[in-house]
Amino acid sequence: MNKIFLIIQREYITRVRKKAFIVMTLLVPALFAGMFAVIALVANQKDETMHAVYVIDNNGSFKDKFKDEPFVKFTYPGGSVDAAKKNLKSDDDLVLNIPANLKDTVQLFAKKKTTLSLADNLQGKMNEIVTGASMVKAGIDTASLRKIRSNIVVKSTEITSTGEQGTNIGATYALSFAGAVLIYMSLFIYGAQVMRGVIEEKTNRIIEVIVSSVKPFQLMMGKIIGVGLVGLTQFILWITLSAGVSYLVGGHTSPTNSALHSFLHNLGANAGYELLCFIFYWITGFLFYSALFAAVGSAVDSETETQQFMFPITLPLLFTYILSVSYLFTVPDSPLSVWLSMIPLSAPVAMMMRIPYNVPGWQLAISMSLMVIGFIFTTYIAARIYRVGILMYGKKASYKELAKWFFYKE
Repeated sequence: MNKIFLIIQREYITRVRKKAFIVMTLLVPALFAGMFAVIALVANQKDETMHAVYVIDNNGSFKDKFKDEPFVKFTYPGGSVDAAKKNLKSDDDLVLNIPANLKDTVQLFAKKKTTLSLADNLQGKMNEIVTGASMVKAGIDTASLRKIRSNIVVKSTEITSTGEQGTNIGATYALSFAGAVLIYMSLFIYGAQVMRGVIEEKTNRIIEVIVSSVKPFQLMMGKIIGVGLVGLTQFILWITLSAGVSYLVGGHTSPTNSALHSFLHNLGANAGYELLCFIFYWITGFLFYSALFAAVGSAVDSETETQQFMFPITLPLLFTYILSVSYLFTVPDSPLSVWLSMIPLSAPVAMMMRIPYNVPGWQLAISMSLMVIGFIFTTYIAARIYRVGILMYGKKASYKELAKWFFYKE
């Protein structure tokens, strides 16, 4: 254990002192605003889940005005909004409560968090109806259209076992998307650092000196944990510096800080839960992929030879990341979303996209258990390849050769 600690200390101190670490740590907070710009540009995707929307029209201007869509059907049950909420038949059904005065808040009730695309769709329909009626009264001309254009905002409220809870869909999605992006980027950045470190020590023959005093498994674990601590340090500095930059540049009452305060307020108690999930999936995802990267680094003599092994490892993560920004956040409970959040190769990114939408406890437990089991299993396989590969020189490795290394006796 002491030898693993010494290797961790060596990896951590060596990498923190590097110029690249300092540059990246200072550069990322300057690009903090760019993260929100990317989130704002994410295109809305089609939701193919069937939704029944019960419209409670207290204003009297919207009855029979909503047009059905293939996956959104509108009904007008009449009666009170409380009665409509009690009669919701499915978790995907909603109650749209329109107040008598449209200057008041329009509310959208559901048994689970409503997706951003659906809320925007309903909001757009209401604005079109009100604008169209106003155009008929005022006459259709550009000047009148600018003056009478409405801007109705729909507020979503989640019906839970403990009562009703207001939710900010935009803030919820922003947090989950940011977590998925950070995990995706860090797995590649820090996992590649583990691989490059192994290749560098192998080609410089430093590895022969190190393994004379420690076991290959201890060396591999020390490198993985050491680089992981470097990444964790960098994340803490990024968050601290970003908060400091926002505070100093924007001031107490700037729009940026007001928006940030509103964002954090709307996240409420879920912020701590999502942060804990992020930490778990970042750590387990890093350990899982870093073991594979270390095995790849030990099997080759240069970074140019890593491509044949890297592609099948990184493809599931890349596939999940692409789906995350175009599909998973619109249908977080679909079979594909559920399966991707269970499989260790894709779970770190996929589950972060689903976490804000009340993932069932049993699904989260299975996903976390599989991540831990997957890390242990992957580390075992990688360690057996690593112990042979780090001492192999001048021989181009193949999948068949890696299989032989795995079955070599100690």
